[in-house]
Amino acid sequence: MGLTIGVDIGGTKIAAGVVDEEGRILSTFKVATPPTAEGIVDAICAAVAGASEGHDVEAVGIGAAGYVDDKRATVLFAPNINWRHEPLKDKVEQRVGLPVVVENDANAAAWGEYRFGAGQGHDDVICITLGTGLGGGIIIGNKLRRGRFGVAAEFGHIRVVPDGLLCGCGSQGCWEQYASGRALVRYAKQRANATPENATVLLGLGDGSVDGIEGKHISEAARQGDPVAIDSFRELARWAGAGLADLASLFDPSAFIVGGGVSDEGELVLDPIRKSFRRWLIGGEWRPHAQVLAAQLGGKAGLVGAADLARQG
Repeated sequence: MGLTIGVDIGGTKIAAGVVDEEGRILSTFKVATPPTAEGIVDAICAAVAGASEGHDVEAVGIGAAGYVDDKRATVLFAPNINWRHEPLKDKVEQRVGLPVVVENDANAAAWGEYRFGAGQGHDDVICITLGTGLGGGIIIGNKLRRGRFGVAAEFGHIRVVPDGLLCGCGSQGCWEQYASGRALVRYAKQRANATPENATVLLGLGDGSVDGIEGKHISEAARQGDPVAIDSFRELARWAGAGLADLASLFDPSAFIVGGGVSDEGELVLDPIRKSFRRWLIGGEWRPHAQVLAAQLGGKAGLVGAADLARQG
């Protein structure tokens, strides 16, 4: 199969891109994300039509945030869209006249990194995305592992603290409450409130108040040496690395790939993640260590991965 389209459904925009067999994006088309579930279906179809103009496209892959069934056709549950057993494949196929594959967005991003990014050369890779929440994907034996019902690798909702912080999923103590962009902002606000004298750069980048701290302020302040910002990244990394050590006990991959917006800070966050991973890896003194690598494709990973998964049928 030649050219395929990948679709990335974001909170503010829906992006579709024509992708070739080497993972190169040949054209893109973006539309604003509508507020209604049915409007999102219309927007997906419009983005596919816009991206495909002038190209001979053979299939479409859609990355959707939520639980996707094992047939890669129905979104069983999407936390941020009112989709409950949404037959997305059938609806889009009827409109665009092409075969459609629906995949969990974190799975799609993991596959993109495995095929065309940091995972090249590895047969067994675990990906995590540290964004607003925490997602992931499992590639073992060169295959994307979705589980019997299609909803594996929801790493963010592994409970790491019994009766811990309330999560948006309704449970308590989920990993993403301690290792995510939201967690980073919470750490910074707590520390700035307790010791404002150590957060002068951080507070100065916002409106001067603790409530005004945003993720972008923490990143910039850490680069400028702000103690509170640096310590907040270290706390996030401590939880992220400890979680990777647990995943190593489950899957024993040769590499972990860390993506998502938080990972854009590079070694500022990756180095302490590696240190935490080594600290908490059971038997770490006596066993081989998986590499902890930065994702390479950035925000393109999900679109490229979805397109390639559509190519494979």
